[in-house]
Amino acid sequence: MTPTPAPLLTVRDLRVVIGGRHILHGVDLEVAASGTTALLGRNGAGKTTTVRGILGLVPRTGSVLLAGEETVRLTTYALVRKGIGYAPEDRGVFAALTVAENLRLAERPGAGEPAYDLVYELFPELKLRARQAAGTLSGGQQQMVAIARTLLNGNRLIIADEPTKGLAPKVVTEVAQVLERAAEAVPVLLVEQNLAVVRRLARHCVVLADGRTAHRGPAADLLADAEAARRLLGVGSTGRPTAGAPVRTAARPAARTTEADA
Repeated sequence: MTPTPAPLLTVRDLRVVIGGRHILHGVDLEVAASGTTALLGRNGAGKTTTVRGILGLVPRTGSVLLAGEETVRLTTYALVRKGIGYAPEDRGVFAALTVAENLRLAERPGAGEPAYDLVYELFPELKLRARQAAGTLSGGQQQMVAIARTLLNGNRLIIADEPTKGLAPKVVTEVAQVLERAAEAVPVLLVEQNLAVVRRLARHCVVLADGRTAHRGPAADLLADAEAARRLLGVGSTGRPTAGAPVRTAARPAARTTEADA
């Protein structure tokens, strides 16, 4: 039997306290060395805070191992230099700069030749709009810029936070196709509430509830178990939210209910 590769990213007992408020209470998760790992949970479960904790964007304690190396004491820029690409929930484009300038700013010294051929193969529209101000792009086009920046530098891990949020169904499909292709070469940690996208992309999943890890395992097994999906994600066997459970299954934004995902 072929041994299972060690996880690329291992998080243990990740805790975040902001303004005296405990947001994460000890999150454990692993990102596989290949493919896509989905980070799931109801709104307010702590998904975005977990990502920010991994990246050092909020005060954190615990352990964050990247390829076996402890990184919890490193700054965000040091983590980026170690090969973590981040597409944030709000996309983070510089509105006054052109598409080309946004991509140029993402080039990382010492990371080798930027992979513009790959970026423009996946996003030919960005090449056509290279001189256009990023702030005048549609939401879907801005998301393309955000993902493209993570692909430029030969990263070891891509973290994509809600990449399909608020996008039209056609653009959701396009973004999912790009992430699927990216995951063939680079492991992806995907925060996503569109379960059709999760079903298509994710091999593994981690579910958070109230700032803690509630479930870990194969994504297909969870999504095939109607009772577990209802209990952990608030969706029924049809993939639709049950009463009082604002989990998105279509390409529309979900309202935020607590600061845990702020």
